Amino acid sequence: MFKNNLKIAWRNLVKRKGFSFINILGLSMGFGCSILIFLFVQYHLQFDNFHQNADRIYRFNTEEHRDLIDYEAAVPPGFANAFKQDYDYAEIVAKSADRGNWLITLDENGAKKQLKADIAFTETGFFKIFNYPLVDGSNAAPISEPNTALITEQMAQKMFGGADPINKTFVLENDQTIKVTGVLKDFPKTTLTQAQVFLSFDTLKSYDGFMSSESWGGINSSLHCYALMRPNQDIPQIEEQLKGYVQKFRPNSKNVHHYKLQALKDIHFDARYSGGIDVKSLWIFSLIGLFILVVASINFINISTAQSINRSKEVGVRKVLGSYKRELFWQFMAETLIVSVLALVLGAALCLLVLPSFNTVFGLELSFKELLDIKFLGFIVLLLGLVTLLAGSYPGVLLARIAPVLALKRKLSHNDTGGYLTRKTLVVTQFVISIVLIIGSIVVGKQLKYAIKSDLGFAKDGIVMVEIPEQIETPQLQGLKERILQNSGVENLTACFASPGAGDNNWGTNVNFDNRPEPEEFNIQVKGADKDYLDAFALELVAGRNFFEKDTVDEMIVNEEFMRKVGVNDPNELLGKEINVSNGFAVGKIVGVIADFHDGDFHQKINPIFIAPVTQIYSELAIQINMASAKNALQHIENEWSTAFPEYVFEYAFLDDRVAELYQTEQRFLSLIGIFSGLAIFIGCLGIYGLILFFVVQKTKEIGIRKVLGAGLSSLVGLVMQDFLKLILIAGVIATPIAWYFMSQWLENFEYRTPLNWWIFVLAVVIIMAITLLTISYQAIKAAIANPVKSLRIE
Repeated sequence: MFKNNLKIAWRNLVKRKGFSFINILGLSMGFGCSILIFLFVQYHLQFDNFHQNADRIYRFNTEEHRDLIDYEAAVPPGFANAFKQDYDYAEIVAKSADRGNWLITLDENGAKKQLKADIAFTETGFFKIFNYPLVDGSNAAPISEPNTALITEQMAQKMFGGADPINKTFVLENDQTIKVTGVLKDFPKTTLTQAQVFLSFDTLKSYDGFMSSESWGGINSSLHCYALMRPNQDIPQIEEQLKGYVQKFRPNSKNVHHYKLQALKDIHFDARYSGGIDVKSLWIFSLIGLFILVVASINFINISTAQSINRSKEVGVRKVLGSYKRELFWQFMAETLIVSVLALVLGAALCLLVLPSFNTVFGLELSFKELLDIKFLGFIVLLLGLVTLLAGSYPGVLLARIAPVLALKRKLSHNDTGGYLTRKTLVVTQFVISIVLIIGSIVVGKQLKYAIKSDLGFAKDGIVMVEIPEQIETPQLQGLKERILQNSGVENLTACFASPGAGDNNWGTNVNFDNRPEPEEFNIQVKGADKDYLDAFALELVAGRNFFEKDTVDEMIVNEEFMRKVGVNDPNELLGKEINVSNGFAVGKIVGVIADFHDGDFHQKINPIFIAPVTQIYSELAIQINMASAKNALQHIENEWSTAFPEYVFEYAFLDDRVAELYQTEQRFLSLIGIFSGLAIFIGCLGIYGLILFFVVQKTKEIGIRKVLGAGLSSLVGLVMQDFLKLILIAGVIATPIAWYFMSQWLENFEYRTPLNWWIFVLAVVIIMAITLLTISYQAIKAAIANPVKSLRIE
């Protein structure tokens, strides 16, 4: 019987090929969107779940409690060894210090070869916690000796080509000679660690005395501590015991530490500790994908129920010939199944076409290879069954219950074919989803524009950031600055630790103000820079003067937020007051106060800022260039820089690009919601177009009569459109509070946010209204200008 139903269903679909095509196209969009979402979600859910004993791997994090709570995915350098000595909760504890974009130099047949790589200094236990195997299959990492390294297969190819890399050497940061002792298999993209070179932890002593020490004086966000816990540990109880470390090692610190253990499976989804994505975003994307499918299914239901009157004679004849309700129901379900399967195939093909662009936008490497597993097959079967049931069951029930006498006499009412109310409810649901998505796109885009285009309190356009080697001598740096400034395209130049909006290049530390007996409760951000810093970034001096550069640091500048934090109302009252930064790192008097600027993104509040000429921490040149002669200026800068530092690789970045990168997550979220809003609108338009074809036929005689009685074109078009406009307004009323709630929640993530203006909600309704009018206008005008004689002709 099922085979016979399929044959009948196929013939019926071919007869109604126009409506069938609309249904297939709409559902294919929904299926394609769902497959993309599945790939996206599955990619993120796979992070680090391949490790042996992954459920027992934890990272130690720190909550820093001052006037605010900060979250660091790190602990003090002395924590790891103290934990190993004091407790037996873990089988293995190991530290790892990450460093990005470090210089590697090789001797290649007498010629120098240089490249950059992300590196990590790791203890050998790191490779016992994480099963990153060597190419020979083992994970006994041979890097216990200083100046030894493991490299990935990909890195081995970059460094040594096809040659055997074992026991070969390279120079790291023009300093230490490192020997390669093993090659690791390339890591999957879905792993926490993406370093390409792993050095013994003892090697770190040559580069960073603090991180390689046993200090408890502070935290470096690059230093991580992992543990393979013994089975069945009570994590909250362990965290409770770790509170004793605060009194033992940091009894007098105003920065109160709370040490936490975070499961490996949670790291990627915790935004507080710079996770890859918030788990809420995965839920949002999944719900959006579901909404798209719901919109497509509603289209199917609307078009199918609208066609019921046209199919009533077929149903009546089949019932007279002895067909039962269940046979008619399953025939329609068979039709729905055929449409769904065809839509699924088309949706998969569309997904395959857009996947490269999707990967580019979201910085992923998704592929259809990831679909060849039981999870995806289960997902597809479930999805296909759900859509078939959702889209086919209600129209199937309506067709099956049609009375044969009424069907053959063509005396069916709209209630017999689903009723106006049901269809209107479904159409309103479509409009609500589309309006909510449009409002979301507008709000996210408005917030991004507000964050990127707002006055950040410092100049960012036309400023090039260039790295300089650490511990550069002052005369050498001054000479380089003078030579770079000789080019007419270079307008200003400063040497600094970091730009005002540094992003992840921040250094927060403690501060003592005005010889008060206790350190302040708050953290202060260090912005070491020379005297040209204020001019280069157009920072506004509101009190006092700029500092003078001397051999010793004794003059400093702070911002207005610092003034408020120490309880001073007038910036002039700060002048001459002494501050001590980071327990003697810099001690001097405040000679100037600058206006606040955004030193991070709009998610966080403006921090107290300290600026002084601390030459030993300078790491960048900020060079303001005339963009009209940018090419010439950049070439001049590169030539002078390379002459000064021939052993290093010249790299630069524009500051405005760095600022934009701070909102990369929001930009991707906007792209995704924009794509899906467009899909929802397009699918909705397909359904509306199908419905208007039906409604025009239903109103043909009414339009003819009105035209004979003198009705004009505008009134006739309005007759066709008025129902849809009412539905859009109703949808707008329903969608507004829903969108307002969700977007208010999203904006709560920003300390500085754009308001939810009333016009955003009106604009979304107007957009849907305009698109709907455009969609139905052709058929409406066509019906209005038709010959009334033909309209009134009776069969």
